[in-house]
Amino acid sequence: MLTVPIRQLGEPERAAVERILDADPYAGAQIAERVAAHGLNWWRSDGRIYGYEPRRQVESIIWSGAHLVPVGATPPATAAFADLLGAEPRICSSIIGRSEAVLDLWDRLGGNWGPARDVRPHQPLLVTDRDSAVRPDPAVRLVRASEVDQLFPAAVAMYTEEVGVSPMQDDGGRGYRRRIADLVKAKRAYARFDGDLVVFKAELAIVTRRTTQVQGVWVHPSYRGRGLATAAMAAVVADALRRVAPTVSLYVNDYNTAARHVYANCGFTSAGSFATVLF
Repeated sequence: MLTVPIRQLGEPERAAVERILDADPYAGAQIAERVAAHGLNWWRSDGRIYGYEPRRQVESIIWSGAHLVPVGATPPATAAFADLLGAEPRICSSIIGRSEAVLDLWDRLGGNWGPARDVRPHQPLLVTDRDSAVRPDPAVRLVRASEVDQLFPAAVAMYTEEVGVSPMQDDGGRGYRRRIADLVKAKRAYARFDGDLVVFKAELAIVTRRTTQVQGVWVHPSYRGRGLATAAMAAVVADALRRVAPTVSLYVNDYNTAARHVYANCGFTSAGSFATVLF
C-alpha cells in the first residue's frame, strides 16, 4: 500500500491546482488549457491530475495521460509520483516539463518503463511579451479551412523530422489530421505559401490566459538558409500577442542552433529549461 501523500485531484481542489499552474504558467500551460476546458473531472478529460500534499496542502501536481507533465515538482514530490506511477504500466508517450523534475522522474521510472526512444535533457524554454524588432513577414497569415490539405503534408514532415516517427503510422494519420484541422478552425495555425506549397508553418498548440505556446515551427527544406524564418516568426508573435495571449512561449532542442538564433532575433528570452523523454 502506498504511504506517500498523493491522491487524485478533482473539482474541490481546483483552486489549489490553479494556484500551482499560475506559479509556473509556462511549464503548466498544457495542463492549464485542459483544466480551463474540462475542469478536473477525469471522465471529461483525457488524463488525471495527481497532487502531492505532505502537509495537507497540495504542493505539486502531475498530469498523467498521453503525456506525463509534472508542475511545481520538488524532489520529494517526484519521488512520490514515481512510486505511484511506476507501479502501473506506462500509458504516456512522453514525459515533458521542467528539466529537473523530468530527469528525476525518468531516473526513477526508467527501470520499469524503459527503454526510452529518445531523451532530450536540455531544451531551452523561451518567452516573449513584446513584438520583435524584426519586421514581420506580411506573407505569413492564418491558414484557411480550405487549405488544410496543403498544410497537412508540411505538418507530417515537421512531426516526423522533430519526433523521429511518422504521425501516419498508427491510424493512417486520421487523428493527427483532425488535430491540424482543429487548429486551423481555431485560428491557431499560420503559414506562408509559395503557390500551393507551404514554405513556413507554425501553430499555437496551447493557449491559456497567461501564455500561448508555439509548436510545429518548420521551414520547407528547399527554403532553408534564406533568412525566411525570423521574419515569419516575428509575424506569428505579433499576431499571437495582439489576438491570443499576453505572452508567447516555446521550447527548442539545445542542438538546434539555427532555430535558437531565430528566436533570439525575435526577442525571446530564457525562462529555464525543459526536458523530454520520448517513448
